[in-house]
Amino acid sequence: MSVFKSKEADEGLLPKLIENSFLRKLSFTQFLMFGYLLVIMIGAALLSLPISSTERVYTPLHHCIFTTTSALSGTGLTLHDTYTYWSLFGQIVILIVIQIGGVGFMSIGLFALSFMGKKIGLKQRATMRESIGSVTSGGVVKMTRFILKGTAIFESLGTAALCFWYVPRLGWAKGIYFSLFHSISAFCTAGLDLMGYFEPGSSLITANDSVLLNVPIIILLVVGGIGFFTWSDIVTHKHHIKKYSAQTKMILVVTIVFYLLGMLDMGLLEWNNPATMKDLDLGGKIVASSMLVTSGRDAGFASVNVAGLRQTSIMLMICFMFVGGAPGSTACGIKVTTFAVMMMTITTVFRKKKSVECFGRRIDDTTVRNACCITTLYLLLVIVSAMIITGVDGLELTPVVFELVSAISSTGLSMGITTSLSDISIIIVILIMFFGRIGGISFIVSLHNNYASNKSQLPEEKIML
Repeated sequence: MSVFKSKEADEGLLPKLIENSFLRKLSFTQFLMFGYLLVIMIGAALLSLPISSTERVYTPLHHCIFTTTSALSGTGLTLHDTYTYWSLFGQIVILIVIQIGGVGFMSIGLFALSFMGKKIGLKQRATMRESIGSVTSGGVVKMTRFILKGTAIFESLGTAALCFWYVPRLGWAKGIYFSLFHSISAFCTAGLDLMGYFEPGSSLITANDSVLLNVPIIILLVVGGIGFFTWSDIVTHKHHIKKYSAQTKMILVVTIVFYLLGMLDMGLLEWNNPATMKDLDLGGKIVASSMLVTSGRDAGFASVNVAGLRQTSIMLMICFMFVGGAPGSTACGIKVTTFAVMMMTITTVFRKKKSVECFGRRIDDTTVRNACCITTLYLLLVIVSAMIITGVDGLELTPVVFELVSAISSTGLSMGITTSLSDISIIIVILIMFFGRIGGISFIVSLHNNYASNKSQLPEEKIML
């Protein structure tokens, strides 16, 4: 009898500890933030060990936090070349963090619970909703399975396709490893690469005209950046475009328009730019242009020397990075839907309509307010951070703004100033990258456990604008 009681007490110990811990008091979004912070700190602790570096030395902890935050957020900014500085162990740690950031740690956790036959409650579903960017908690577990299944399929296909380029150059073992690393990094729109094997810090510049290398990465970037909800809608309705949701149509339209604008810019400005594409043949220019436009929105694989771009191209790239990818995708930024809502709001004002409308649907006022809030918050963070970094480090404004927008949108392209940042600036970029991973609205919600439920009863007053 005593043995039975002891066993019963042991089985009830863990739930009791969880119930009494601070984790139970956290809101859904706060729990999500805590999970991401935990992944960052564990990854950083592992990277700081001598086994993680090729020279077997301890790496400064803030450098490791920068690296794991960059990997988790899918940014791709680096203080050290991924191949030459980090050992195989360190690279695997980075790869795992990239995968967790791309899929979402809650997706992995809930899939494990579902696989083991455990019951998933309302709180877990709500946390999952925050993690994958869903509007409602309905069908969240089904969507999680769709995300993990799709991730496995596309990353496997990407690995197989990239083997055609890496295996002939590196052999089977190393070639497959390089293919897997770049497939995961591309699908999760991380932008971290091992191309330092060929030339440190070169990214894809050393092979920017290769179809076998660039095309699979471009496809993975597009698939990862469009978003799981968009693909679910496309898979469900296939070629019946009229049945697509307004959100799916919005994402596809903005994505296509951005791509066409980017290619037009490459054709007019960069085609004969001696610092970027002049020396490439026609095929190489098309491949490099496509990679730059695609990667510039949500990844960070550099196909040309970004610092050599013309000023107009740099400004356009900043705009692309700021917008980012689709909600529920592996990309960050304010999201294409936020951008579209902002543009439609402007159109609504000029047309003197009472509500924002899109594809025969009315956009609710809360969504419009959230879009305005997200955009303003991102702009303020970039402006304030740029003022601090330029003041502290004495750097030029353009590359600093480029770097910060790249960080907050988790893009990862850089004009070459990352390694010259001071410790204060590194901390600022870390915070910016983490904010970009969590998202503006999620970050605001995390500061409060509950929304105010009562409507304001204060008298209304008109304000002149």
